[in-house]
Amino acid sequence: MSQPVSEIFSQPTPFKAETRQLLNILIHSLYTEREVFLRELISNASDALTRLHFETLINREIVDPERELAIWIECNPQQRILTIRDSGIGMNAEELAQNLGTIAHSGAKAFLESAQKGDTKLNDIIGQFGVGFYSAFMVAEKIEVESRSYRAEDVPARWISSGQESFIIEPADKPERGTTVKIYLKEDAAEFCDENRLRQIIKKHSDYIPYPIYIGNETEAINRRTSLWRQPPHQVSDEEYRDFYRQFTLDFQDYLLKLHLAIDAPVQLYALLYIPSNPERNPLGLRKEEGLKLYARKVLIQEYCKDLLPPAFLHFVDGVVDSEDIPLNVSRESIQSNRVMAQIKRILTNKIIETLKTLAKDKPEDYHRFWVAHGRSIREAIATDADLVTALQPLLRFHSLNHPQEWISLDDYLLKSPANQTCIYYLIGDHQKSLENSPHLEIFRNRGMDVLFMTDPLDPFVVLRMTSYNGHDLVNAAGEDLKLPQEKSTQTSPASEADNNGIDLVERFKRVLGERVRDVRLSNHPLQSPLRLVMPHGALQPEIQKVYRLLNQKFEPPKPILELNIQHPILTSMLQLPPDSPILPATIELLFENALLVEGLHPNPGELAPRIQDLIQLALEKSSHE
Repeated sequence: MSQPVSEIFSQPTPFKAETRQLLNILIHSLYTEREVFLRELISNASDALTRLHFETLINREIVDPERELAIWIECNPQQRILTIRDSGIGMNAEELAQNLGTIAHSGAKAFLESAQKGDTKLNDIIGQFGVGFYSAFMVAEKIEVESRSYRAEDVPARWISSGQESFIIEPADKPERGTTVKIYLKEDAAEFCDENRLRQIIKKHSDYIPYPIYIGNETEAINRRTSLWRQPPHQVSDEEYRDFYRQFTLDFQDYLLKLHLAIDAPVQLYALLYIPSNPERNPLGLRKEEGLKLYARKVLIQEYCKDLLPPAFLHFVDGVVDSEDIPLNVSRESIQSNRVMAQIKRILTNKIIETLKTLAKDKPEDYHRFWVAHGRSIREAIATDADLVTALQPLLRFHSLNHPQEWISLDDYLLKSPANQTCIYYLIGDHQKSLENSPHLEIFRNRGMDVLFMTDPLDPFVVLRMTSYNGHDLVNAAGEDLKLPQEKSTQTSPASEADNNGIDLVERFKRVLGERVRDVRLSNHPLQSPLRLVMPHGALQPEIQKVYRLLNQKFEPPKPILELNIQHPILTSMLQLPPDSPILPATIELLFENALLVEGLHPNPGELAPRIQDLIQLALEKSSHE
């Protein structure tokens, strides 16, 4: 040893300046979760046991070679003493002075700066800079650490401090290897001498420590020790997966999908992820928030970590992530900038997407169940994360004109489209039934072509982000001058056969509607409806209008183009009316407002009722005079 034992034992030793600052902050600050100190002491004990285990692989000349590797916790409520013992590698006097008298120099300054800002919870950053042991002073009036090294020649020693200016190291009579931390609790910390409270803390933070943890005189460990996610997947049964999920969530419905990962590169991680069958979080379940449980070396770091997946994925993924590469007790403030965390996020995201694609290919019915439950999260991810658009496009599913009851993918759509079709057509609306009756679909029905129905509120955002798929542009079926594939047989369009009467009818519509429309023209496409509205090039398209409405943003609705089907019986009958007939403008108004209603553009649908009544009255009056 570099320092004689007699000198270490002789006088009280002052703490280093950084340590005094640290202790002052810990002792005099307020905390929302003082229980974190027990997590830190158990983690330290576990590390000591692991170090001894590795030592025994090459050296059997140690103190108590047959002693069980374990952690014991005892409490004395009357004297408010809490004791944590381990049979780990232990320390001699010099090691006690080095390890407990000085905090890690590399992190001391950073910790103190973080703590003194006052804008974060200190229990979130305890441990990040090697100061976990000192968190015990949050609850302690005095701490005694008694230790015996695994080396037979080392003398047992005791470290004593009340968290003030100095500490004392003195000889100890400790026959067994390991370390004992005795905490004399403050009066307001008496709860930590309650065995039930200790069990609760251990279950929350240290349930998967790989060594048994015993409380009081009990001979059965209270921690599980074996973490399911760290076992080889082929050794875990379906029943074990189900039991873990139920214990983890209190959701007694079967999960839709699980993903069990064990990865060594580029980072080392274990993960067990579940996709629940119900998109709504169980109000009686254990998981109260979105986020994954994050462990570092089996020690819980965050109960709800939201930095391991894209926000949209958090809606439907539950589970556990554990890594040897994450700094123990990494803070929430540094987690986003941590390179390892970024790598883990990328790996998990890609694995989930790959698994969903495989499910869609191999078990389409199961994937449709996922889509019904969680499809909105996929839409949200596309709408909000540009980096995920390409990867997630194949996961989208829609109802369509030719498949109103089925869920089809974009690949399904293209596979069943004419070989010369260069676009993917869609129609946006609030309800599928209203879209099925849209006059815009008549053009496609006549050709046997398909149109995707987009009725989810997020679909307009998806279309804005995703303008093409596999070289095929996404085109709104309500747009002007649709790019339709050439038909084999050329048919004369109704517009080319229009005579002076058709042109006269166009003028009548223009006079009645005036500035409310950009133009009125005869349709170039065969229609079964009397008319349809189309949005001109350069105008605010329907999907953008819907986005503005959903965001409660004010905008000036564009003036539509009105296309007339001159062959429709209603318009043919209108041509027979005299120019001054009162039925003519009333009919034009009603047809126009009905078209607005179908498109979801009518500002006040209630206005239709009196117009319908007026038209009925005019028709009855005409009939009574005939």
